[in-house]
Amino acid sequence: MAKQASRAYRRTRIHRRIRKALSGTAERPRLCVFRSLKHMYAQIIDDQHGRSLVSASTLKVNGEKLPNGGNIDAARRVGTSIARQALASGISEVVFDRGGYKYFGRVKALADAAREVGLKF
Repeated sequence: MAKQASRAYRRTRIHRRIRKALSGTAERPRLCVFRSLKHMYAQIIDDQHGRSLVSASTLKVNGEKLPNGGNIDAARRVGTSIARQALASGISEVVFDRGGYKYFGRVKALADAAREVGLKF
C-alpha cells in the first residue's frame, strides 16, 4: 500500500512544478502568494537579482494588523495594498505565482483585488 502524501508535501510538489515555468524579471517580476490558516502574505520578487521588491501581509496592512487575517476580506486588502505599493514603485505588470494553491477563495480574492487597482498579469 502506497504511503499517502501530506497536504503540505503535495502543495510543495505542485509549487515546484509551477516554478519551473515561472520566473520574475526586472521588467515583469513575480507576485508570489503564501497563505496560512491565520494570515495571507504576498510579495513581488525579481528572480534575476534575487530581491524582494514589494511585500504585504495581513500582519501589517497600511500600518495596522487585521483582526481576522484568514478570511477573504483580509486577502482583498492585501491584494489592494500590494498593488498600490507596486504601482507606486513603477511596477505595472507581474507574473502571478499562486504558490501551489488552487486559484480559488483567498488566492483568487487577492488576485482580483490587485487587478482592480491596476496591476496587470
